[in-house]
Amino acid sequence: MRNLIWVLIGLSALGLLLAVINVLFHVHFLGVTAEGYSRVCSNLALISIALHLVTKEKKV
Repeated sequence: MRNLIWVLIGLSALGLLLAVINVLFHVHFLGVTAEGYSRVCSNLALISIALHLVTKEKKV
């Protein structure tokens, strides 16, 4: 599960990078706007946070 969390964080970072490139250079990758990448970035980050909280190991 930890690997899945890191993959989601990585995809979130990639989405943020694509949104920034989209805004700075006016390049539309696959016809997706910067707002679309921003939404994906936020959603993936929230999913990874939720998975981390659900699968968090309890310290004794």
